[in-house]
Amino acid sequence: MIKSYKLRRNISNAIIYVILTILCLIWIMPLVWLIMTSFSGEGVVYSTNIIPSSWTLDNYIKLFTEVDPSKVNYPRWFLNTFIVACFSCVISTLSVLMVSYTFSRLRFKSRKKIINIGFILGMFPGFLTMVAIYYLLKIMGLTQNIVGLIVVYSAGAGLGFAISKGFFDTVPRALDEAATIDGATRNQIFWKIILPMSKPIVVYTILTSFTGPWADFIFAKLLLVDQVDQYTIAIGLWRMVDKNYINDYFHQFCAGSVIVAVPITALFLKMQKYYVEGVTGGAVKG
Repeated sequence: MIKSYKLRRNISNAIIYVILTILCLIWIMPLVWLIMTSFSGEGVVYSTNIIPSSWTLDNYIKLFTEVDPSKVNYPRWFLNTFIVACFSCVISTLSVLMVSYTFSRLRFKSRKKIINIGFILGMFPGFLTMVAIYYLLKIMGLTQNIVGLIVVYSAGAGLGFAISKGFFDTVPRALDEAATIDGATRNQIFWKIILPMSKPIVVYTILTSFTGPWADFIFAKLLLVDQVDQYTIAIGLWRMVDKNYINDYFHQFCAGSVIVAVPITALFLKMQKYYVEGVTGGAVKG
């Protein structure tokens, strides 16, 4: 009976591993093809060969040397995206953490109602408000520039308080009470006691606040329609595979796609420990 159980378990495990391997190959093949194509020296735009017949670094070099401000300006796009992502990350992180701490620690009138309203608003995708956001920014003169993007990505960041609030709920309130007895204010408790102890959720919030603006296409395309010098990488890469440019820039598009993935990949590899701790630490009812 024991041997029969072990045999069934081994067979089921083997089937699971086979399925997972197939799914892994399906997921990773496009990435492998993209990386291989970025190093390809072949003249054709499309190739069915995963491994190119000739290799070159020219596709990466041309991204930063062959710049045409009216067509393709990858260095400027990369800088624009980096500026937007960094400013949005700082503003959003501070907003989310302060709102989360307020809902976790303070008790005030209509607190639960505001939290419920925040949860309800968070159920609606952001792109549903695109038209309203566009006209509001147009009235303020914030379209056709990256400042408007920073406003879009940062203004509603506080609604993403759920996970951070759950994490702060796990921090013992005795720390706040002891600090209050010693004469510390709420502001001092938050900045000098709670935040230094909450590194996982801070890192998690920073990563999520950075990756959103870094990879977003919808709002960037909406606001930066005609200003090529204000494009972010997402719009720039989309422009490079337009029918008017794809024959000249396809391999550079592949190289640019690889480069844009490097910062995000490096951040996750470096911070994945804290990222997981932040998610699991915030997954509590509060």
